[in-house]
Amino acid sequence: MDAVFLTFILMLSIILGFELINKVPATLHTPLMSGANAISGITLVGALAYAGSGYVSSGATSLLGALAVVFATINVVGGYLVTDRMLAMFKKKDGGQG
Repeated sequence: MDAVFLTFILMLSIILGFELINKVPATLHTPLMSGANAISGITLVGALAYAGSGYVSSGATSLLGALAVVFATINVVGGYLVTDRMLAMFKKKDGGQG
């Protein structure tokens, strides 16, 4: 019963996320990316706190904790690089004329 309920929640969140992202205008993508980076940063801090705590009881949970740290770090760094690149598109280009 729990697996069916969790699968339903997963499918509902996938559909809802897809619909929400498709409705976002292009001018809002950069602020939303910055917000997503902040959430990923919180995930990274939580993964580091859990991996550093004494609650890790087996090798599998250590591996999952380490993978969470790696993937959250990739997500944060990549997100900030994409945000920086998108913001650079809005800067005025200096044509050398003065």
